[in-house]
Amino acid sequence: MDAKTEKSNLIEGATGDWEMVIGMEIHAQVTSNAKLFSGASTEFGGDPNSHVSLVDAAMPGMLPVINEGCVAQAIRTGLGLKAQINLNSVFDRKNYFYPDLPQGYQISQYKNPIVGEGEVIVDLLSGERVIVGIERLHLEQDAGKSLHDQHPQFSYVDLNRSGVALMEIVSKPDLRSSEQARAFVSKVRTILRYLGTCDGNMEQGSLRADVNVSVRRPGDEFGTRCEIKNVNSIRFIGQAIEYEARRQIEILEDGGEIHQETRLFDAKTGETRSMRSKEEAHDYRYFPDPDLLPLELTQAFVDDLAKDLPELPDEKRARFIAEYGLTPYDADVLVSERESVDYFEAVAKGRDAKQAANWVINELFGRLNKEGGTIVDSPVTADQLGAIVDLIKSGTISGKIAKDVFDIVWTEGGDPAEIVEARGLKQVTDTGAIEKAVDEVIAANPDKVEQAKEKPALIGWFVGQVMKATQGKASPQAVNELLKAKLGID
Repeated sequence: MDAKTEKSNLIEGATGDWEMVIGMEIHAQVTSNAKLFSGASTEFGGDPNSHVSLVDAAMPGMLPVINEGCVAQAIRTGLGLKAQINLNSVFDRKNYFYPDLPQGYQISQYKNPIVGEGEVIVDLLSGERVIVGIERLHLEQDAGKSLHDQHPQFSYVDLNRSGVALMEIVSKPDLRSSEQARAFVSKVRTILRYLGTCDGNMEQGSLRADVNVSVRRPGDEFGTRCEIKNVNSIRFIGQAIEYEARRQIEILEDGGEIHQETRLFDAKTGETRSMRSKEEAHDYRYFPDPDLLPLELTQAFVDDLAKDLPELPDEKRARFIAEYGLTPYDADVLVSERESVDYFEAVAKGRDAKQAANWVINELFGRLNKEGGTIVDSPVTADQLGAIVDLIKSGTISGKIAKDVFDIVWTEGGDPAEIVEARGLKQVTDTGAIEKAVDEVIAANPDKVEQAKEKPALIGWFVGQVMKATQGKASPQAVNELLKAKLGID
């Protein structure tokens, strides 16, 4: 069995086990104000054909001029993928006809891409770790968009996207399950967002994926693959892979053959359907673009870009575990989005990092998930949450009261310390007042007292009763100490 394949990743067919072999081609729109070969705007959402230069519209005599900023973004992405940066690369013409491709060809890269082999480490919730090889990253221009729902008889063409810079990130066929594939795309999107080279917004089409799927008996040679084009959500990627693998297995078990083809995923039915037979490289008649010289970089240029790279997810994860003592799970949750990391580090600065992580993950993320928001939607700022953690540490409020304060800040806003003061929420540390509440609970529950002497764990029940009687204001530590003394529990 392939070392990359866990038994749990195998699919049970009517005639035995099968395994998926998955490769990904991620198309990521480069974060840039201008297009790859023109100065036209890349802003999303403009009126149709309002961001189109003469170069984008392929007017006669117009020549492309490379955008150095897009080249730098591609190099930074390659460095983030731990990939080889090729100091010499070539732009090619990829010839095919489509109504929204004005030139009749796409300027792309074929044999000599700007970025070579790299790798991405994917950690799954199950604890499984998968190292996914990156085959290449190349720069290319996007096509326009055909609009088929504007008129009953005609299709319209919007060229706003024509010429926008794309990075195509091609993985090796190292993925063996839909879960691994989803996690891989999520990880790549996270890296791109950390780097600021792509916003990763799949809803707006700035990141989409082509998924290559084949099936085989465990350990056999690769089967014939089918490519599912332009899948625009991580959930749909998983659904498309599951359906396509099952479809291929049924055909093979019925004695049929898989034909290499390009397919589309229908989100409404959850099925893939045939689009066209799969083209090979020779079908596109690639040749070096005569209007563009080979792209030659200096190592100094690459080194300067490398010096300015931010701390990336894997490095942050390792640091959070080593320095802060966080669990791998907590570290994974926190580093998954750049905004989440920034928020957590603001809360943790100068405080107990584990406690900060608990509040960010359990209370903040829990509330955001419940209400369908993201970290950028949080009504509780990092400063406010940090202030709540400070109030717990100082003994001003208990953990239970802190949750009430969090809820008030979430719904009403305000300074946590002022809320505690104004609403009389300070923790009771007066031993006399706490002892009175402890005595009353013990007196009211003689049967439980006897049971607690036999089962010391029952002290937790008494703590709960005292906290209830004091409206959560009693110091839990003081309550515990008094109860142990009065119940004779060590």
